[in-house]
Amino acid sequence: MLYEKAPAKINLTLDVLHKRPDGFHEVEMIMTTVDLADRIWIRPTDSGRITIKTSERFVPNDRKNLAYQAAELLQRQYGIKEGVEITLEKSIPVAAGLAGGSSDAAATLRGLNRLWNLGIGADELATLGSKIGSDVSFCVHGGTALATGRGEIIKNLPAPPNCWVILAKPAISVSTADIYGNLDLSAVNHPRTSSMIEALEAGDYDKMCKSVGNVLEGVTMDLHPQVVMLKEQMRKFGADAVLMSGSGPTVFGLVKHESRVPRIYNGLKGFCPEVYAVRMVGERNFLD
Repeated sequence: MLYEKAPAKINLTLDVLHKRPDGFHEVEMIMTTVDLADRIWIRPTDSGRITIKTSERFVPNDRKNLAYQAAELLQRQYGIKEGVEITLEKSIPVAAGLAGGSSDAAATLRGLNRLWNLGIGADELATLGSKIGSDVSFCVHGGTALATGRGEIIKNLPAPPNCWVILAKPAISVSTADIYGNLDLSAVNHPRTSSMIEALEAGDYDKMCKSVGNVLEGVTMDLHPQVVMLKEQMRKFGADAVLMSGSGPTVFGLVKHESRVPRIYNGLKGFCPEVYAVRMVGERNFLD
């Protein structure tokens, strides 16, 4: 049996440039991993079938599951007859804008690459992952990166300066398709992606905090006022920078001084059922 860790990601920036002819949106976003992770256990079987086990009732255990799709893709691509049982121990909130499902799929790709001795390099594995979902390519590499195209073109960046990350997910579900469908690109403030890259390259925490931005945030906040309230409370309790991750609804706050963390964490627990205080990871997976 093999074990893989599947860390969550946050978006330090998320920009949408235009709608593409293929129906996807051209994006430019900077993502980094945080120390909140699902655990993936992979066991070979003789059945030839893919089996997903999870205790989380909102997570599908069939072809809708991205980890299932990852295993099926490798089976098909490399003619693998062996079956596999994948157990997902979930810690990342579901449908939260933290790429939990995509990270599970990426961890499954990495684990099966080892289990089946396929010898696939990280870049090729990321390319395969892009067939499953736009965030899977980033999650294969992990760390900190600029993602462009529809999210599958990955350029590694330096890890962010050390800090705490407070994550708060309200008890609502957000449809990514609905958020993108309601996005009016003529009426958004585009984040300063180049400024964020400069901040990461310089290890400048204050500049990083000033450079966060997400064009989807306004759409989600218009539809879900709970996100507005969470942002206001997180600022009130003392976070240095506050932003929604992905299409939401999770809001995160960056906190440099550990002494502030308990006040922010405990304050948010009164408003939100799922709150986490974690550290940045920001370091890349190396498969080659």
